[in-house]
Amino acid sequence: MEKITVKIINDSPNPLPAYETHSAAGMDVRANITEPITLGPLERRLIPTGLRMQLPQGYECQIRPRSGLALKHGISLVNTPGTVDADYRGEIGIIAINLSSEPYTITPGERIAQMVIKEYVHVSWESVSHIDETVRGDGAFGHTGVD
Repeated sequence: MEKITVKIINDSPNPLPAYETHSAAGMDVRANITEPITLGPLERRLIPTGLRMQLPQGYECQIRPRSGLALKHGISLVNTPGTVDADYRGEIGIIAINLSSEPYTITPGERIAQMVIKEYVHVSWESVSHIDETVRGDGAFGHTGVD
């Protein structure tokens, strides 16, 4: 497993994002709030983290929901995965949404999302008039008939 060093500023009282287990891909991110925030059903809010980072070129930070919050409380992220680009230097915010029918209260320091640092490539487009055929062809959503 490759490791990289990322410069980070933590303007919160919370610990830095951390892997909860040795093989975890995502690091938990905490809410940088001083008072609880209650999300009503279908309500969304930008939750600050107090984190700013300097990613190396060729890397992005993906912000994803935490599966436990999603399953137990219906808390997800509006733009999932959210992307933090290598040239962004502002505070990372989490756009949380309550997809349940019950209010949910986010508490100060609560783990509200996870971040995954990923390498990426840029594409050069080649305009053509034909692309190779495959067995699937242009079969799209539900084309196999399997539910």
